[in-house]
Amino acid sequence: MPSLDPLLKDLVSGDETRAENAAIQLGQMGGSVLPALGALLKSSDPDHRWWAVRTLAQMSDVNCDYFIEALKDVSAEVRQAAALALAAHPFGQAAPVLVQALSDEDAMLQTLAANALSAIGRPVVPILLDAFPGSPLSVKIHIMRVLAELRDPRAIPVMMEAMQAGSAILQRWCEIGLQQLGLDMVYLKMVSSQ
Repeated sequence: MPSLDPLLKDLVSGDETRAENAAIQLGQMGGSVLPALGALLKSSDPDHRWWAVRTLAQMSDVNCDYFIEALKDVSAEVRQAAALALAAHPFGQAAPVLVQALSDEDAMLQTLAANALSAIGRPVVPILLDAFPGSPLSVKIHIMRVLAELRDPRAIPVMMEAMQAGSAILQRWCEIGLQQLGLDMVYLKMVSSQ
């Protein structure tokens, strides 16, 4: 087994190739590296924190609290890495923080958070349905995209109501969601009869 200290130095060396190789090796070492990675997550250097998240993301058995905390990081890149990690490790307990990330100022993070919510699957549907009514339009679009991808019948009333919204993008995701559920023709018949 390789020594931990040289790998940690490579991880934070600033050399992308050395850091990536170190991340792969550290990730294979399992729980023995968690204290060192946890310390890196508290570093003042956002690059160190990013590489810590990157390394944790490839581990098979990791606590999602690392990623939930990283979603609150001041660095957009670290938050993005955390959302990407949560797409690879879809922990249901991360759903509330991921829904909050849909409102982040960073557009890439919004998309990655939506991807992570989709990866978690149907357990996020009630949280998304609760968040939908009071959310800004940009968040509603991400929520509707996730609901469309999840194909959960509980979203039908919200999809039907949101079809009346003035946003073409939101309406399009509603159409996709209803189509995925086989209800697009029912909606069209309802609209044409009004």
